[in-house]
Amino acid sequence: MKFDKWNLFAAWVLLPQILAMGWVAFAGRMLLELAGVDTYEEGIPGRLVGLLLVIGAVAVVQIMRGELLPVGKPGGNGYQWGYRLLLVANVLATLLFCFEVTRPYFTDYNLIHILSRFTEAFGYWVMAMWAIGFSLIYQSAQPLPAKKNS
Repeated sequence: MKFDKWNLFAAWVLLPQILAMGWVAFAGRMLLELAGVDTYEEGIPGRLVGLLLVIGAVAVVQIMRGELLPVGKPGGNGYQWGYRLLLVANVLATLLFCFEVTRPYFTDYNLIHILSRFTEAFGYWVMAMWAIGFSLIYQSAQPLPAKKNS
């Protein structure tokens, strides 16, 4: 995979963004409030500033550690499938984040209700795909068990 490091970085950014979306938005909103910007709860600026805070935190961890976990071997068993699952999960998580950012612009209650149910399902699928993808990538770094001749 060409962009495996970007894919892993996006997964680590989107992971706290999706799992703690409200808290990340709250942190961004409080930072804006401390800067003197008047914002409202569940607002777009708070979500975007929260996303920038998460990107900064993941970048600092990557710079200080040199790489983000898990580290797999490209030739290992499950490496390709792990990154493919991470890619699909990242796309679904991005769609979920985009919906949450654009939700105030939807006016039809039924449309909001249907899209909310789909994006909630995306969130559950994303968590499962991240768990399985990280597990497969980690598994690819493990040595293969020795074959026993009987």
